[in-house]
Amino acid sequence: MNLTKKVITLCFILLLSACANYKIEKSKQIKERKFYSSKGFALIYSENLFEQGAVDKKMNSNKIIDNKLNNEQIVAMHSLLKKNTNVKIINPENSKFVETKIYKNVSYPRMFNIVLSQKIATILELDIENPYVEVFEVKQNKIFIAKKSDIFEEERNVAESAPINEVEMDDLSKEKKKEKGKINITVSFGLIISDFYYYDSAMNLKNELIKKTQISNFSVKKLNDNKYRLSAGPFKNFNALKSIYISLSNLGFEDLYIYREEK
Repeated sequence: MNLTKKVITLCFILLLSACANYKIEKSKQIKERKFYSSKGFALIYSENLFEQGAVDKKMNSNKIIDNKLNNEQIVAMHSLLKKNTNVKIINPENSKFVETKIYKNVSYPRMFNIVLSQKIATILELDIENPYVEVFEVKQNKIFIAKKSDIFEEERNVAESAPINEVEMDDLSKEKKKEKGKINITVSFGLIISDFYYYDSAMNLKNELIKKTQISNFSVKKLNDNKYRLSAGPFKNFNALKSIYISLSNLGFEDLYIYREEK
């Protein structure tokens, strides 16, 4: 009888121990959650991006983002991060950064990784034609709201970053500045729309897109005997392909691939 009691007691102790370990492991998982980070192009806010039925001459009538932003303030909007999430926004070209909070959660084309006010773009000295930024979610107890004094030239110390999945592109932060006396390299961008098994299928879609978008900058390239690629471009900068990307997105095209070429 005593042996039975001992066995029951031992089983009870093991059960409690297992529950305690589960709670500890669960607690560790919560503490070790990864914070959001991404690299990509920012959408600089302007009023016509929000207007109902905003019209681009080369696009169908569509609203690009679904919320307003005050361009005189240091504010940002994001499609995934919630309102009041602390973020650090970095211009990798000059190491300048701003720390602020997400003003609102909004929808916008997937080619962008954040919406920034004109104020932030000015402080970061972003290239408006190629507004490439790095975005990091910051722990709440390690941030202060950005003001003019929050911009530093010092070396950056940032967390490990992960590129966005929706749009694949080269990391422009790796592009080195051209030395004096060397030949300048011309950079251009292109947009891969889809690959086809048959040439006629690629050409039919090309002609259909020309009609719907009123843009003629499409081409079909033979990759091999069984693969033909429909693409758009080249464009002299990222900003130049923005309208066609949005136009194709509005037509239902997903997983569009942006690539970069040097000549």
